[in-house]
Formats: sequence, C-alpha cells, structure tokens
Amino acid sequence: MSHDTATNFYKMNFAMVQHHKWSMYDLENLIPFERQLYIDLLAQHVKAEQERIKDEMAVVRARNNRK
Repeated sequence: MSHDTATNFYKMNFAMVQHHKWSMYDLENLIPFERQLYIDLLAQHVKAEQERIKDEMAVVRARNNRK
C-alpha cells in the first residue's frame, strides 16, 4: 500500500496536489480502495512517461551523434 505510514500518506497527498493538480477535497473524498487505484494508475502513467522521454532522448542523441 502506498500510504502505509502517516508520512507516506502526506507525501502522496502533497505530490498529487502539487504535481498532478488534484484538490485536497477530491483526495479526502476518495474511498480508500479508489484512492489506491488512482495512485496505482498515476504511478503507471508516470513510469510510461519516463520511458517515453527516455526513448525520445535516445533518438535525439543518435541524431546528434550522426552529425
């Protein structure tokens, strides 16, 4: 579970509000399993975006090395 400690719970709330534009109202009104589902989906999305960026950077580096 992503918020197994009070510290992790508040860190996750902070990240979701600051970086992913959730509101505290929305977070506080999620059912616990619903909150976990959204956290898991968000983690998958972030991982996919990191992979996409990594792949794009590899293409750019390859292009620059050919010049």
